[in-house]
Amino acid sequence: MSDSAVSSFVRRELIPERAAPVEMVGLIGFLRTRLFNSPVNIFLTVASLVLLWFVVVPTVEFLLVDAVWSGKDRTACLAENVGHPVGACWPFVEAKFGQFIYGFYPEQERWRVNLTFFLGAVLLLPLLIPRLPAKGLNAGLFFAAFPVVAFFLLRGGGLDGFGVSWVTNLLSGFAAGIGDLGQTLRRAGEATANIGPLLQLLGHLVSLLGAAISLLIWPLVWLNGHIQNSSRPVWVDLVATTVLVSLILFLLGGGFRAGWRMLMGSLATFAGIGVVIATMGLDRGGLPLVDSGLWGGFLVTMVVSVTGIVTSMPIGIALALGRRSTIPLIRLFSAGFIEIWRGVPLITVLFFATYMLPLFLPGNFRVDGLVRALIGIALFSGAYIAEVIRGGLQAIPRGQGEAANAVGLSWWQTTALVVMPQALRHVIPGLVNSFIGLFKDTSLVSIVALFDLLGQVHASFADPVWATPSTLFTGFAFAGIIYFVFCFGMSRYSLFVENRLNAHRK
Repeated sequence: MSDSAVSSFVRRELIPERAAPVEMVGLIGFLRTRLFNSPVNIFLTVASLVLLWFVVVPTVEFLLVDAVWSGKDRTACLAENVGHPVGACWPFVEAKFGQFIYGFYPEQERWRVNLTFFLGAVLLLPLLIPRLPAKGLNAGLFFAAFPVVAFFLLRGGGLDGFGVSWVTNLLSGFAAGIGDLGQTLRRAGEATANIGPLLQLLGHLVSLLGAAISLLIWPLVWLNGHIQNSSRPVWVDLVATTVLVSLILFLLGGGFRAGWRMLMGSLATFAGIGVVIATMGLDRGGLPLVDSGLWGGFLVTMVVSVTGIVTSMPIGIALALGRRSTIPLIRLFSAGFIEIWRGVPLITVLFFATYMLPLFLPGNFRVDGLVRALIGIALFSGAYIAEVIRGGLQAIPRGQGEAANAVGLSWWQTTALVVMPQALRHVIPGLVNSFIGLFKDTSLVSIVALFDLLGQVHASFADPVWATPSTLFTGFAFAGIIYFVFCFGMSRYSLFVENRLNAHRK
């Protein structure tokens, strides 16, 4: 190749300087890449800033800048006395704070509520921190022992008996209810001409069923009679229940061959129950009785929401598995249950549980009004949770179950160890969304005369001592802040759990 050809490829001038690279990190990079990278994003950014200006600034002025922080009555929150437009009237919240938290719970007994909150936090926080050990023991205390202790702390009272007495009374009431139904059918048959014989026959069959149940539970009735005639019925009943339950678990666990572990676990559990009974004095009447009608405020909100969240999960899991079952009866029952409960509003469920459910119970069987509302909310929420979990189950490939079967796992082991953990990991956002909705829906219990936080705040507006133009907005702002803190906390913790469980995918 000639020298002239080679020299034609050699540049004889310097290359012009390039422009400085666009900054893609830091605040300027964030503004350039996220907020002002296109005309549409520029418009949305400016519009959002204007919206925040007209929303955030007045909110801050109302809650902090123009707020009144001290006072004893409504005169401290009037503009003519303060000399400027009045924002939030925080003395109102301070004066009504006990009512917002405890409702009408007796003031001298409010330490029981505080102790319940403290025990719940102490047992819940270790469950939320993954690195802490003894999760099994912690979960057992929180989900099994804490509800019982909280019930007797909040309600008070003691025990007249234990497991044998409770089961005997329940079955006796059920048998009596069936017997009453049989008598009703026979009387209806006597008053009806066309289908009278059929109703009488049905009434005799139902009465015979009630008599058969009464005959079957006669050993329990006999044992309960001897327990109640003893000098210390609670402890005798506890011992009898311990013996019966431990014996059943021992036999189901394999008897003398492999049942010793279940036997030791049962004995240890009942020993712990005995310690709780002795510590709280439940065999001697316990603490002073506080009727649930006096509960209110944040206490009712937490009781309803925590009970609903905890109980709706097993209900939802059972219904989701039942709807995917290969047994037609179980599948139809689960699908019907879900569709019926999802097809009615929560207010209707609360009305039915509070005012109509007692009509279907035996005459001598009573359920507390708060408990009836809790049952209705748990079943209602469980139907929604079931569909969320079913969506997660459908996302699991069939090969997961087939691989588990190939290594010899049973259906229960496959579901508990392989399928369900993966399904729950997929539906964490949906589950937390349902929990947040349930936490906020607790305000609907005020429809059935249960004053939660929002209902208690609304009831406090009737006090003429604090009747000012800003009192209404202050009360709702206080309730809104509490709801936001708890809902935002659940949302952030769910993101933490999601990121931790999905770390292997990154």
